[in-house]
Amino acid sequence: MSRMRIDFAPRSLRRALYLTHPAWLAGGVLALALCAAAAYGGAQLLEQRQAREQQLRHLRERQAALSKAPAPLAKIVIPEAQATFVNGAIAQLNLPWRDLQEALLAATPPTVALLTLEPDAHKQVLRLNAETRNSDDMIAYIEQLKQQELFSGVLLTRHEINEQDPNRPLRFQVEAHWVAR
Repeated sequence: MSRMRIDFAPRSLRRALYLTHPAWLAGGVLALALCAAAAYGGAQLLEQRQAREQQLRHLRERQAALSKAPAPLAKIVIPEAQATFVNGAIAQLNLPWRDLQEALLAATPPTVALLTLEPDAHKQVLRLNAETRNSDDMIAYIEQLKQQELFSGVLLTRHEINEQDPNRPLRFQVEAHWVAR
């Protein structure tokens, strides 16, 4: 004889769960977990897609802004006198001061006193005024300057004896052309 099931209890969720086989319950829980994981992954993909679309929109706007022709710059007109002055100042700043000083220190003996140094950057000429006791020291100093590698030509341009000074020193002016390195 076959088994007969008689159940007069009202239907409820609790009763349905009690009567459901445990394998079906485990399968349902697993299906729910998979659905939750799929929903979470889909939400993540949607956020990434929206972020990339936002970046793409931003890049397109930026490219459109850059592709527009830039406003023409106003042409700056510099007067010739100002340009000459600025170029002269830059040439003065770019003088090889250290090399000039080292060459002068190497060539100047204690018997010669340097009074002034006047460089001309355009002509690459250094005019110097010096003072010494006699003409032999002056000529020896000029020869020493000629021996310096930095100077390509050294010329005595003027000399005079200072009569007002009781020691009567010999003042002289020298032009030395330097070689750019």
